[in-house]
Amino acid sequence: MSELPKGWVEATFADISEIKLGKMLDKEKNKGQHRPYLRNVNVRWDRVALDDILEMRFTDDELEPFGIRDGDLLVCEGGEPGRCTVWQYGPTDIKFQKALMRLRPYGGVDATLLAKALRLMAQNGDLQRHFTGTTIKHLPQSALASISLSLPPLVEQKRIVAKLDALNLKSARARTELARIETLVSRYKQAVLRSAFQGAMTSAWRTKRADLQTASDLIDRTPTPPQPKGGREATDRVIQGKAALAINSPARGAPPKWQWVPLSRISRQETGHTPSRSHPEWWDGEIPWIGIKDAGANHGRIIEETIQTTNEEGLANSAARLLPAGTVCLSRTASVGYVTIMGKPMATSQDFVTWTCTEALVPKFLMYALMAEGDDIREFGKGTTHTTIYFPEVRAMQICLAPLEEQHEIVRRIESAFAKIDRLAKEAKRALELVGRLDEAILAKAFRGELVPQDENDEPAELLLARIRAEHEAAPKVKKRAVKRTSAMLTARDFLNAKLPDWPHDGISFQDLRSEFSGSYDDLKDAVFALLSDENAPLRQVFDEQQSTMSLRRREQ
Repeated sequence: MSELPKGWVEATFADISEIKLGKMLDKEKNKGQHRPYLRNVNVRWDRVALDDILEMRFTDDELEPFGIRDGDLLVCEGGEPGRCTVWQYGPTDIKFQKALMRLRPYGGVDATLLAKALRLMAQNGDLQRHFTGTTIKHLPQSALASISLSLPPLVEQKRIVAKLDALNLKSARARTELARIETLVSRYKQAVLRSAFQGAMTSAWRTKRADLQTASDLIDRTPTPPQPKGGREATDRVIQGKAALAINSPARGAPPKWQWVPLSRISRQETGHTPSRSHPEWWDGEIPWIGIKDAGANHGRIIEETIQTTNEEGLANSAARLLPAGTVCLSRTASVGYVTIMGKPMATSQDFVTWTCTEALVPKFLMYALMAEGDDIREFGKGTTHTTIYFPEVRAMQICLAPLEEQHEIVRRIESAFAKIDRLAKEAKRALELVGRLDEAILAKAFRGELVPQDENDEPAELLLARIRAEHEAAPKVKKRAVKRTSAMLTARDFLNAKLPDWPHDGISFQDLRSEFSGSYDDLKDAVFALLSDENAPLRQVFDEQQSTMSLRRREQ
């Protein structure tokens, strides 16, 4: 350890706190009344999660030993070893079980400072070297007791904690605001799309172009594309839509020089199909095949690769068709609303409706028009739990078409705005990472004695430590209950070594070992983890799926 600040002292957690392991959970042996207790999942960094509290039996004699009071530091023995928080919730009947340890500081030592010390050790990796176990990590009570920390004078502890709390409050506010940016990104983009497809984004641009060809003229000079034959007729019901799409003619008008037009007038509408899975020879071919996962991963983008591929034989034996690059795809069932554009010839599943655009319709203009509806596009479908946009609605779908030049301008402006929003989100994410690093740097500075000024009038921590030791020596010794031991009583390690030659082939659980061993639970646990951690460990942990338990099995020699 580097040179300590003046008045500080090096101490272990055992020097400055009483460390108590929680009660072992054993439904068969536990007696008494049911009472709530904390598990390691309840102890989070800087808080206790009280929304999932279980109960087990405690006798009257166990109420005080496993009790919790304000100022107790609760530390996870397993799960995420070392994760901890200070209980600050007032008097409680809640107890704690063996996956947790309770540290009760001596002599007024600040429990919050101890929690901060463990947090710093967890962040910089110092804590991990005290763990036992290979697959499942633990922080045994004996290991925690032996961990050293730099202890400031008592008054300085209070100053450090107060300063850390003030700085943490500021960083928490910063994290909250930065995290909000990520959630607001989709809202910002949706606002951009709505502005674009309600005509507001390019209103001034349009006004300056008196010679701009109207959408009506564009439609008149565009041949009607052929549509697939068969299927259900278009619905006659009207659904207004929110931006530039509607089912049949909407009540709202179009911006100047725009025109409402059926999508089938300026694009070829189709769907896809899934070649039979019972013919594996129809799959893993050279033709990309778009599924829902592909659309979700490429929402709002051009798709170049797909998870699955088919081949010409697969298409020939299904209703799927190879569609040209530039075809716009909308997921209409399962996850309604994903939109993507084919970057090369591809096929799709029946979960999609596709539009192959004529020269009157820019594919990206259509993609962004579909996206502008947002979650409201579900109103074009039917069903509450499982919404589907059916083909009678698809065939009646209309778009508010802008002049061709304005379509390109809208696409350019949308992509420019999205790029700025994405840069902002990326910077916010980076700033969020830096805030986390700043918190760690502040903690490190605190335990180097650099966060708050030292006061030469503060009582040195060495005197505090000496007073704690003196109080322990002067305290009446608690008479331990005598335990009869036979001369043949084995240590935990001897017990395991003696059992190794006849170790069951299918393993044995720790609970079964515990029932055979007459010594201390902690001794047995430490001995097991020591065996698991040895360089030539004779044991390994294996999860028994049939019993849903972890068993200890001997390694093959």
